[in-house]
Amino acid sequence: MSPQLNEKILVIDADDHSRDLIVRQTLQPMGYKVLAAEEAGSAIRHALEFQPDVIIADLNLPGFSGKDMLVAFSSQGINTPVIVMAEKGEEPKVIQAFRLGASDYFLRPVREPEVLAAVERSLKQVRETRERKKLDEQLKTTNAELQRRLQEMTTIFAVGRAVISVTDQRVLFEKIVEAITSVSQADMGWLTLKDEHSNTFLLAAHRKLPDSWAKYLGHPLDDGVSSLVAMSAESLSIHGQPLAKFKIASLGKSALVVPIKVKQEVIGLMIVVRKAERPFGQGEQHLLEAIADYASISLVNSRLFRAVAHTAELAQAGERRKNEILQNLREESQTIIQSAMYPLEVVLGEKTGGLNEEQKQALATTQNGLKRLIFLMNQQITQPAKKD
Repeated sequence: MSPQLNEKILVIDADDHSRDLIVRQTLQPMGYKVLAAEEAGSAIRHALEFQPDVIIADLNLPGFSGKDMLVAFSSQGINTPVIVMAEKGEEPKVIQAFRLGASDYFLRPVREPEVLAAVERSLKQVRETRERKKLDEQLKTTNAELQRRLQEMTTIFAVGRAVISVTDQRVLFEKIVEAITSVSQADMGWLTLKDEHSNTFLLAAHRKLPDSWAKYLGHPLDDGVSSLVAMSAESLSIHGQPLAKFKIASLGKSALVVPIKVKQEVIGLMIVVRKAERPFGQGEQHLLEAIADYASISLVNSRLFRAVAHTAELAQAGERRKNEILQNLREESQTIIQSAMYPLEVVLGEKTGGLNEEQKQALATTQNGLKRLIFLMNQQITQPAKKD
């Protein structure tokens, strides 16, 4: 198998002939990057600086045994695979070297095929280890991304549930601001709503705004950027130098403004800010736009509720007015009827002169009719007619 790009080998051998055979005649022609050292002291320094993928080391270095060198590698945190060279008959030294961490070996006299085979075996282990590490990192990254996506979805669903279940809009607005700040990984965020009378945008809720901005709660808040979004009705992500000329730049270096719309009318704005110059991406913008849709539903429902409540109040006021008029008419009618009853009683009592039977019958019928009318009116007062 041919070497991969930039694979490096450190050769530690005091013998000029075998070192030249290994480096110049065997490894370099194969494309490996090779560094040679003649003694263990410099070899440790080279291992730390060169960071080789494989080390080939003679067990019989002068003044510093191969055993001592392996111990030194371990103490310096050098975990590179080490292939040891030994003389025939030094198998016990090789076994000891394996116990100290050596990964392979070959015996002198040096033979090119044996060197290449040992190097390839060690490099195969290195490649597999790197691949496993790479896969582990990819798995960790993927898991972290999945966890983040799950958290984002959970947050959005929570906002959806809040829109349906939370009746206190102040609490709902705080949940919305908490959600947009969380899913966008922003340092702060706030929500402004359009006032129907002044057409200005009032600060409705915020998260981690400085006191100098938070004091505008319930009042118009102009950050310099939101007004542009209110006019365009399109989301805006801005960072760096383009943001510097706006008032919002005093809070951070990256901002994202997302409108809350009913059809094409902007009725609110959601703003998030990062202190660092790390721009908000399309994914974060889409998440905030999804939350804006939920917020729009809540605001529309609130408008409808106020309209229905106002209509009900008008209907109740009209009903009360009608009842007052009817009551006044009843009372006035009763007064008039009562006034008419006394003269009838006087005439029927013949105090003003005699009456024939026909006259008595006519006046009695009129009196009975008035009494019946008084009775019916009293019934209406004490027992109002049921509505259909």
